[in-house]
Amino acid sequence: MTASAQEAAGYEPDPRRWRALWVTLVAGFMSLLDVSIVVVALPSVQRGLHASPAQVQWVVSGYALAFALALVTAGRLGDALDRRRIFLLALSGFVVFSAACGAAPSITLLVAARLAQGLAAGFMAPQNSALIQQMFRGAERGRAFGFFGATVGISSAVGPLAGGVILALADGAQGWRWVFYVNVPIGILAVLLGRRLLPRTRRSGRGHLDVPGVLLLGLGVLALMFPLVQAGSGGFGRLWWLFLAGAALIVAFARRQRRLVARGTQPLLDPRLFSTVRGYAVGAGVGTLYFVGFSGVWLVFALFYQDGLGFSPLRSGLAVTPFALGSACGAAGAGRLVDRVGRMLTVGGLTAVIVGLGGTALLLRFAPLDIAPWVAAPVLFLGGVGSGCVISPNITMTLRDVPVHMAGAAGGALQTGQRLGAAVGTAALPGLFYLVLGGSDDYRGALVVALGAALVGMAAALALATFDWRRDRRSRQSHGACPEDVANSPVHARQT
Repeated sequence: MTASAQEAAGYEPDPRRWRALWVTLVAGFMSLLDVSIVVVALPSVQRGLHASPAQVQWVVSGYALAFALALVTAGRLGDALDRRRIFLLALSGFVVFSAACGAAPSITLLVAARLAQGLAAGFMAPQNSALIQQMFRGAERGRAFGFFGATVGISSAVGPLAGGVILALADGAQGWRWVFYVNVPIGILAVLLGRRLLPRTRRSGRGHLDVPGVLLLGLGVLALMFPLVQAGSGGFGRLWWLFLAGAALIVAFARRQRRLVARGTQPLLDPRLFSTVRGYAVGAGVGTLYFVGFSGVWLVFALFYQDGLGFSPLRSGLAVTPFALGSACGAAGAGRLVDRVGRMLTVGGLTAVIVGLGGTALLLRFAPLDIAPWVAAPVLFLGGVGSGCVISPNITMTLRDVPVHMAGAAGGALQTGQRLGAAVGTAALPGLFYLVLGGSDDYRGALVVALGAALVGMAAALALATFDWRRDRRSRQSHGACPEDVANSPVHARQT
């Protein structure tokens, strides 16, 4: 009997599972929103705390770095111990550190609180996807992952608007503090509901934690991300050698995981996820490449609208709201279609995103400036619909065949790739924007070049998704099977 069949045989649906899902989604939304919501508040933070540009940049990059460092280890701990307990502890920490960010009297203490907040978010994030694996099976799992994917996409897209609204309502020199304080009441409510609704993890005797593997992976991710988060202060030029060191550490980590599997010892991240779980390797690659472009465009739009056109944070957020609305619509429909359409849905979504963002870049380049943001709204909405058909289905197809006992580590690894991609995008795209801008005022030209670079990453994701779709199509034609049969067959779902 396959691992998937064994899990299905012992599955008893929890009547509270859908209410529990919404608790995890609200918590996940907060943690991911905090990656982008702070961007529009950075000028206010810099003025209020008399910080330098390099210091204030760490308010964003420090959170992202700590977030990424924790993901795989946190997922493995959830698999080995109790996902509910780790989720609630991490969520409680996130609330406490959010309050500490809001109350920080200096930039040093704010950065320290943001690092701790990012670490708490990193411990919480992989439990979200693992709890979905634990609570749902079959078609319900696909629907639940659809909601989860929609949460990931919308939280990133809506961040600039949410930040702009908060700053508009909390006017004054200290208004930026409410960007962090807003997490506190929502987080407390989520903790209270989570204690009532979330299921406990059944112990399976898989309690070993590969501490050397934790160190190798952590140092490798740190080495890869640190030059990126330091890009604004010349990190690429000074710290390029860390990319080589990080790659070597990741290779050493992968070799150690294979040796542990060969010895029959539980690894931190089972390499069989990439070789035997249908769709996992491709899905992780698509997610990483897509987030290179997806995460960086919001910073570029904020720079263009606020610095180039003189928009307020709120008006800048409103200008990109069509993308967030489209993403919500696309994700809602994609969650119902992914089981029938499969990888073709991702291919179509990526095509729509490329057309939407490419069209937006051209309209903002050539249309009259006073009407350009509104003329671009329909094609930006199209890009958002496409994004909703990328993030949500890709997460579903990547994780739905992962065995429950590996769900936390699998979700952590998937999100680590996305965070690395996001770090590349948020460092490279604004850097290109400023490089083209130079000493001139050609904000339109800078926008086109930066968005063009984002589309390169998305085109690479499209090529990978198309390859996987065509491979599935050939497999179905040769075996005469429907997409669901191929995706859930013993060959694709087997585990050693």
